[in-house]
Amino acid sequence: MLDKTKTTKPNVVNGINVDDLMTLVAGVKGDAAKGKTNWRVATTWQGQARSRSQIEGFGIGGQQVSRQFSIDIDEPNELGGSNRYANPQEHLLAALNACMTVGYVAQCALRGITLDKLEIETEGEIDLRGFLGIDPTVPAGYENLRYTVRIKGNGTRDQFFEVHKAVMATSPNFYNVARPVGLKPTLIVG
Repeated sequence: MLDKTKTTKPNVVNGINVDDLMTLVAGVKGDAAKGKTNWRVATTWQGQARSRSQIEGFGIGGQQVSRQFSIDIDEPNELGGSNRYANPQEHLLAALNACMTVGYVAQCALRGITLDKLEIETEGEIDLRGFLGIDPTVPAGYENLRYTVRIKGNGTRDQFFEVHKAVMATSPNFYNVARPVGLKPTLIVG
């Protein structure tokens, strides 16, 4: 007896399973609760200027998904660290770039654009007078960031411009860095 069930090959563009992505989009369109995510990172001091951030999972659509990752963070020797790992600012810029990278890859995949190259370079300045508390009029962080996207593939200039606009409109970390995000601190001593 012949097996008449068809096995269809998934539609994969730039390593993204477009069929799965479209299923996710349709599911969230049909039920907004499926689009609710929750992210948590716990960070502990490891001595000197070193810390370790632990990721144990995330929530999506009311369900917990287990994931185990550690991120080690340090400061350069010049800022009191041991220079073993990237510092928090480098992680922040890397997180921004990585989030936008996913956006470019997915937006291109949805449009059937195959990428040959994608690079994002981000930079900015921090005046240590603010961070060190020397001058309260100097901001403690970035006042602005500059980034350059180098992208190449089978899309047209206009298509890549549309992708670029879509990424700026939908990237969570672009949003988080470009606008104030409310922080609600709790301090527990002891």
